[in-house]
Amino acid sequence: MIPFNQPTITELEERYLVDALHHSRLAGDGAYTMRVYRQMEELFGIRNVLLTTSGTTALEMAALLIDLAPGDEVIVPSFTFSSTVNAFLLRGAKPVFCDIRPDTLNMDESLIEGLISPRTRAIYCVDYAGVPCEMDEIGRIARDHGLFVIEDAAQAMGSTYKGRYAGTLSEFGCFSFHETKNYVMGEGGAIVLDQEKYMERAEIIREKGTNRRQMLDGLTDKYTWHDIGSSFLPSDLLAALLCAQLERYDEIMAKRRAVWDAYHQRLRPLEEAGKLRRAMVPEHVVHNGHMYNIVLPSEAVRSRLVAELKARGTLAFICYVPLHSAPMGRRLGWRAEDCPITEDYGGRALRLPLYADMTLEQVEQVVDQLTEIL
Repeated sequence: MIPFNQPTITELEERYLVDALHHSRLAGDGAYTMRVYRQMEELFGIRNVLLTTSGTTALEMAALLIDLAPGDEVIVPSFTFSSTVNAFLLRGAKPVFCDIRPDTLNMDESLIEGLISPRTRAIYCVDYAGVPCEMDEIGRIARDHGLFVIEDAAQAMGSTYKGRYAGTLSEFGCFSFHETKNYVMGEGGAIVLDQEKYMERAEIIREKGTNRRQMLDGLTDKYTWHDIGSSFLPSDLLAALLCAQLERYDEIMAKRRAVWDAYHQRLRPLEEAGKLRRAMVPEHVVHNGHMYNIVLPSEAVRSRLVAELKARGTLAFICYVPLHSAPMGRRLGWRAEDCPITEDYGGRALRLPLYADMTLEQVEQVVDQLTEIL
C-alpha cells in the first residue's frame, strides 16, 4: 500500500512533546509557541505572526480584522477548499467566484477587475499546490480599487514568488499545519500580518475578544472583554510538534522536492504520449514540493484511474469539487457554467501520493501503475 499522505515523525517530535507536557503550559502561548515565532522570523523574515487552531481559523481571523459584514462581497477562486469561503460567509459576506488559469490552476488575475462591484471589500487568493498566485498584479488591482488581499497560503509554506515568501505577499497571509501539509502540528495554522498595527487587535480576537495577552506580558493587572473574538489559540503541546518540524525544515523540504522532481521526470513520457499533463510551475516561482497533480483527458479517465490505482494499493485523490457548483454553491445561486475552466479542470485534475518519507522506489511504482493503466 502506498498511502496518499504520511506525516514525517521522528524522535525529535516525540521528545519535544514530552518536554512540553512536563515543562510548559498545556494551554497556548507557552515556551514552544515563542520558539516557533523565532523560527519563522529566522526562516522567512516574518515578524508579526500568531499561531491559530487551524488554517481555517487563521482565515476567519483575517475576515474579522478587516471587519467584513453582511452585504460585502469577496472575490475568491472556486477551485479551493471550503474553508477559504466559509471564513467570510460566517461574517455574512458573499463569494464572487473567479475562474482559474489553465496552467497553474490558480485564480486568473486577468478576470478580477471585471468582478469588482461597489460592494467588493476583499480578494481571497489561494496558492494552489504550493504555487503562489500572480501576487504583483493582484496587489495592483487591490490598491487601485481600495481592497484588502488575504493570501490563503495553506499549502505554500516555503514557496517563493519572485524571491519573496508565500504568506508574506499581502496584508494577511494564512498558513495551515494540518497533518496533510508539509510542516504539521496535527491541527493548526498561523496568521501573518504585514503591519504591526494589526497585532494588538489580532491578539485580542484570538483570545476570545479579551486582552489576556497584555496581562501575560505584564502590561495590565487584569484582562477583560474588548472586542469580538473566539478561541483561536492552540495548545503549546501542538506548538512543540511544529517546533520540531521547523527544526527539520531543510530536510523535509529537500525530501519533498526530490519526490516531486522524480514524478516530474518520470511522467514526461506519458505527457509526450498525450496521456496526461504534468504539473506546471512558473519560472519566477520556487515551489515547496507540497503536491504533484496531473491533468487527465477526461473525468471518466480520472475515475477509472483512481479506482484501478486503489485496486493496486495506491491512493490518489481528486483535488477539489469546485465550490461554485457544489451543493452549497448552487444554493448561493451559482451554476456550473459560471466558471468553465474551473469546472473542466476540477473534473480532470488528480493528486498523486506525495510525502517526505516517500521513497523513489515508491514513485517508480506509482508511475509504472499509471503507465500500465493509461
